[in-house]
Amino acid sequence: MRSPSSTYRLQIRPGFTLDDAARAVPYLHRLGVGWVYLSPVLTAVRGSEHGYDVADPTRVDPERGGPEALERLAAAAHGLGMGVIIDIVPNHLGVAEPEQNPWWWSLLREGPASKHADAFDVDWPAGGGRLLLPLLGSEADLDGLRVEGDRLYLGGLALPIAPGTANPGDTPRDVAARQHYGLIPWREGDTRLNYRRFFTITSLAGLRVEVPEVFDDAHAEVRRWFEEGLADGLRIDHPDGLADPVGYLRRLRELTGGAYTVIEKILEPGEHLPAEFACEGTTGYDALGLIDRLFVDPSGQASLDALDASLRAEAEDGGGSPQFERLARAAKHEITAGPLAAEMLRLARLVPENLGALADRKRVVAALGEIAAAFPVYRTYLPDVPGGEAVLGSACREAAVVRPDLGEAIAALEPLLGAPGTELCRRFQQTTGMVMAKGVEDTAFYRYSRLGTLTEVGTDPGRFSVGPDEFHARAGERERDFPGSLTALTTHDTKRSEDARARISVISELADEWAELVPALLERAPLKDGPLANLVWQAIVGAWPADVGRLTEYALKAAREAALHTTWIDPDEAFEAQLRSLVVAAFEDPTARRLVADFARRVEPFGASNGLSAKLVQLAGPGVPDVYQGTEFWDHSLADPDNRRPVDFAAREAALAALDGPAPWARRPAARPAHRPRARPSSSSSRARSASAATGPSCSRATSRSTRAGPPPSTRWASGAGRAAPSCWPRAFPWASSGAAGGAMPPSCFRGPRGTRSRAPSTRPAACLSPRRSPRSPWRYSSPRLRDERARGPRTRRGVGAAGRRRRTRAGARADPLGAERRRVVRCP
Repeated sequence: MRSPSSTYRLQIRPGFTLDDAARAVPYLHRLGVGWVYLSPVLTAVRGSEHGYDVADPTRVDPERGGPEALERLAAAAHGLGMGVIIDIVPNHLGVAEPEQNPWWWSLLREGPASKHADAFDVDWPAGGGRLLLPLLGSEADLDGLRVEGDRLYLGGLALPIAPGTANPGDTPRDVAARQHYGLIPWREGDTRLNYRRFFTITSLAGLRVEVPEVFDDAHAEVRRWFEEGLADGLRIDHPDGLADPVGYLRRLRELTGGAYTVIEKILEPGEHLPAEFACEGTTGYDALGLIDRLFVDPSGQASLDALDASLRAEAEDGGGSPQFERLARAAKHEITAGPLAAEMLRLARLVPENLGALADRKRVVAALGEIAAAFPVYRTYLPDVPGGEAVLGSACREAAVVRPDLGEAIAALEPLLGAPGTELCRRFQQTTGMVMAKGVEDTAFYRYSRLGTLTEVGTDPGRFSVGPDEFHARAGERERDFPGSLTALTTHDTKRSEDARARISVISELADEWAELVPALLERAPLKDGPLANLVWQAIVGAWPADVGRLTEYALKAAREAALHTTWIDPDEAFEAQLRSLVVAAFEDPTARRLVADFARRVEPFGASNGLSAKLVQLAGPGVPDVYQGTEFWDHSLADPDNRRPVDFAAREAALAALDGPAPWARRPAARPAHRPRARPSSSSSRARSASAATGPSCSRATSRSTRAGPPPSTRWASGAGRAAPSCWPRAFPWASSGAAGGAMPPSCFRGPRGTRSRAPSTRPAACLSPRRSPRSPWRYSSPRLRDERARGPRTRRGVGAAGRRRRTRAGARADPLGAERRRVVRCP
């Protein structure tokens, strides 16, 4: 099996086709990328910018270039020794435009008799033998239907008419009443829907790939990719939504001939990827959370907790800083009782009614919601993966403690939910992941705002920081168990790009200043939801100097996802106007703009240091580093659609060409007057070069595997292929030495704040490398606070005048040219 040394994710869309991607391949090769990593390329609903709403899984999307363009891309990549990994979506199909989805169209036209009826997960009895479509604004919309040939039109939406159901003289409403589908108001969808969907999105209908014929039909094009050598690996979207993830991955392994496969599996705290999964690992969210927390200062937690508590008190939500678990559970309750009520009702219909404790349907629904809300992980995998019974039992006990009035019903449900092979057990396992995703990632993460870095996909917001000991131990586990797993820092789903998070992490080192800044900003731009204001101000600092439109779009999305004062379904215009004013104040209110700009300017160099250091850890650590499109430059993007903006590859290629040119010291500078100082580069060009350097020409060395004598083959050194790694690296990165499974760095590798040797590892990250201050000076640690002390001038001995102080200060500036934060670092003996 071929495995990538690194991947580069490209978002294929109508505006950036497979041919565009093929033209970028030479640049990616020079950058050092191992494999090209494509977003879904099967035919999506027309105009789709992301491709996850596949409407026809049997062919490559013509809007994205079609099959010929895929062949050209594969040829370009393979011609340079690169591989191709493609994202596929087995869980659902896009049905927003029924006419564009031939399988869904057949189902609507022919009902249960359709040859594609087994492809969709429909509870026909619950709809009275009809598939219920929540498409109406109200029942009055039925009067606006029209019939044209063999189609029924609701506005511009075409729906099929079953043969023999439309007669001359029939009204469109009469025709609609005879179809295999029923049109209902969209607000009733959350309680009456009778087909499985992706989370709460009714335009994404669940696909039953557990049925062998459906699997074969849905993967015919994927099979062709491997038979013809077009693809080398797959990324599997949301396998937790499938009825049988273990069985699916086994069948997929057979179909691809054992090709490299990673899955989008979100691992909760303490959870490990099951060994029963036939894949090389995850898409890297677990690594993202681990690396992020290396750069969070634990000393800032108390101040940020206090700020969060004060903001919640002012928001009149009971006050106090809630434990994240409690906040997340409340959000999951809201999801089971609201947006996912239809899924809870479908589970309840599968519960036997002859059991006394379960005779009351309302109590059964409530008990199911309590158990799902208490689940600590996305789902279990009974009967294939051990430990599922213990997880279910723990959730049931916790649910009974929270709702003792439902204790009897919960106790009666536990053996039914844990009975492998039953539809109730299978469907419950599919549903808990939906509750977790919508309740935690899409709701609670927008309510918990003490530090935005902590609320990222696949992370534990309750965990503030990680020290080097734990980092090395967990990195060792990754290398031992799943060395082929991706290591991501930014993806199409992250709520903030890696550099935005790196900048926000600096707030943990300036926590007291941030605690003073937020109230001052709230005075200039009041918002009745203090925690949300805190989240938005952090995003503004992280993305600064973004334009007002981007930030306003993010702020509105955050508020609607949090669903405390406004929602997507019922937006509160007054609250949203106040939120817009807050964002505008950052640009138009002189005081607010000065406060934001000053703070952003203050954290910028330290955020850059964080970002480059995190990139080094990603490239040099265990796993396959994955670079998201465009992030070789500073990106500072926020949640989608902001993180899916077009990428200027021409600018990146030009920057890389400049870096690959003759070394600056090889070019003789032109003569200049001795009294004229050398011009400094502009801040924008400096930032561009710094960002490019993270994955510039040296990236080919950082992401290549050594194939000659030197480090163990399983080790990814940040050194040239065939070049031995520095002798000190096994000590600095203990997971990389042969036979090492992790552990703390030796005390000799640490240096204290003043250059003294520290005998115990600090809580500061130890894997961040910085230039030496002078050839003989030790590595030093610094923070924004210590940097300010240095800026006030060095202490001088008695008798040393101002001129001497100036000379010493200038000498220090020349020895510290980057002007960036000096983290605690490793000094090689």
